[in-house]
Amino acid sequence: MAKRAARGRRREAEDVSGSGRPADLDVLRSLVTEILLAIGEKPGRNGLLKTPERVAKALAFMTQGYQRDIDHLLNGALFPIEYDEMVIVKDIDFFSMCEHHLLPFFGKVHIGYLPNKKVVGLSKIPRIVDAFARRLQVQERLTTQIAETLQSKLDARGVGVVVEARHLCMMMRGVEKQNTVAVTSSMLGAFRSQQQTRLEFLKLIRRGTVGDSD
Repeated sequence: MAKRAARGRRREAEDVSGSGRPADLDVLRSLVTEILLAIGEKPGRNGLLKTPERVAKALAFMTQGYQRDIDHLLNGALFPIEYDEMVIVKDIDFFSMCEHHLLPFFGKVHIGYLPNKKVVGLSKIPRIVDAFARRLQVQERLTTQIAETLQSKLDARGVGVVVEARHLCMMMRGVEKQNTVAVTSSMLGAFRSQQQTRLEFLKLIRRGTVGDSD
């Protein structure tokens, strides 16, 4: 029991740090060929000749987040500044893979934080989203990983994250509800303890995007 718990803790640590090894394309190509055979297809027919290679490369790309180290990704892009108002980056597009069915889910991430004498380069926030989205995921965990990472790396006074997503595992199979949107949130620090801060964040992410016509 203790050994299983220790292994679980190690897996969680790897999940956050991004210390996984690169995808093995040769193994993936072989496995895709086996899948094609298992579903009754003929991997040797013209239309499928390069499919195992294409799928292997696609899977490697869509799961490259396992190799992303957050500290390396930030690369010193934390800047000391006396600014204590809310910083929001919203409508960040993301694509991920549901770990239950290996089908995509996708949508937008909205992020806000209250700086504590330092801010992060704005382009780093979508990169952090991608680092966690490009793994096998569930939406709930993706949401908390983004929030907890920003809180930890920025030492922010508070962090709020809202994720809105459509899941192909619900749209293409199962209940087959094409218009369902799943919404998850993680509120840390002042975003959790101060209702006014939380409401301000939620109000601001609902406003129209800059440049939208009235």
